Amino acid sequence: MGAFHAYDIRGIYNQDFNKDTVYRIGYFLPELLQTKAILVGRDDRSSSPEIREWLTKGINDAGADVYDMGLSTTPMVYFTTANRGFKASVQITASHNPAEYNGLKVSRENALPVGYDTGLGTLEQWILNDRAIVPVPEAERGKIIEINVREEYLTFQRQFLGDLSNLHIAMDISNGMASLFADELFGNHPTYLYKEMDGRFPNHEPNPLVPENTRDLRECVQREKCDIGVIYDGDADRVMFVDENGRFVSPDLIIGLLGDFFLQGKGTSEAARSQQANRPTAPVRVLQDIRSSKAIAEYLQPFDAEVHTWKVGRAFAALKLREIDGLFGGELAGHYYFKDFFYSDSGIMASLIVLDLVATAKREGKTFSQLIGAIERYENSGEINFKLERKREAMDAVRAHFLEQETPTQQMDFDGYRVEFPHWWFNIRPSNTEPYLRFLCEADSHELLEQKIAETRQIIESFNR
Repeated sequence: MGAFHAYDIRGIYNQDFNKDTVYRIGYFLPELLQTKAILVGRDDRSSSPEIREWLTKGINDAGADVYDMGLSTTPMVYFTTANRGFKASVQITASHNPAEYNGLKVSRENALPVGYDTGLGTLEQWILNDRAIVPVPEAERGKIIEINVREEYLTFQRQFLGDLSNLHIAMDISNGMASLFADELFGNHPTYLYKEMDGRFPNHEPNPLVPENTRDLRECVQREKCDIGVIYDGDADRVMFVDENGRFVSPDLIIGLLGDFFLQGKGTSEAARSQQANRPTAPVRVLQDIRSSKAIAEYLQPFDAEVHTWKVGRAFAALKLREIDGLFGGELAGHYYFKDFFYSDSGIMASLIVLDLVATAKREGKTFSQLIGAIERYENSGEINFKLERKREAMDAVRAHFLEQETPTQQMDFDGYRVEFPHWWFNIRPSNTEPYLRFLCEADSHELLEQKIAETRQIIESFNR
């Protein structure tokens, strides 16, 4: 059983886990999270109805009720968990993975994530140890109660919908769950790609971080002369962007751009006007992950922002943003977290804010690429993946090699290693969900960047010989 990971339960359905696993998860969840009511939503994958059937059966057999949202985005489940006061929820989804995958994202009270260290590990052990399952008597079994929060959720999101009438937008829904709200929020204004919900993902995999999956959007932006391209992942908890030149925008840089909205009060939406009227007092705390560009903190510093760096993944980021009482934050993977969204991530909310900022900038004669250009200051490698088994040894060897060459200005070791030097820095970390060692570096010049990538590649590849 290889479906239990740091952030969620996920894998190839009927290979890494099956309906029996799902039933057991459902049965044990009420005890794990100490509740008699669990909120459940699902994405549009072909296996999701069966997973929903066996999950709810397990929950009911444990004597707990299921509040069934039906088809939902993952952020919609987070929102409803916190807004309606549920102590537990499950979204059935494999997010950005291919169609044969599926999984479960578990949250507890206030939409706090349940990761491997905060409950999923216990759940896995109960299942592996074949802990006894004794369904409650028929009269005590839970019920399935349908719940509809669509208008409630749309009302919340519309606060961030500004005047986009001057924008030409290309929008790739990836045949995913953002389709649920595209018409109500954006109407016929954008040029849509793959808006039809289809869990087979016939046009491209729903992972915007893979360059080939944004190719059609990039070409559309250039062909239609759009001001911006927007692309969501499969469950709409992530969003990424393409500038007016068809260039993919590194998602971490959007953290800096969000500062224009939250710290400078720019935008035309109701939420932007509220920010302008109630500007937060300094210091404002912002969260980034360990892979994020140094340019973000440098851009936000003049706005009295205090940027905190932490581990990758919602299981860590959502908890950390709450711990530091941060206003917003984000990750290189395109997750953006907001205090106003119960410290959780929402791809749609992030896209509404960015579109409002780009529309406002266009009225001032500025383009999206110019907004990003004001933030971006360094040459960046992007995340490079190395497939190997001896991850720890390779990580240690890379760090030791560069520490022998020069004295670092800063070191972090809570999610792999991040080591900073006067003219460049790198992060090297093992994937929590895949057999990869991930490396990223940033430098003052292209020449220095290429030199450090070549040195790293030589060291890591020596561990595969």
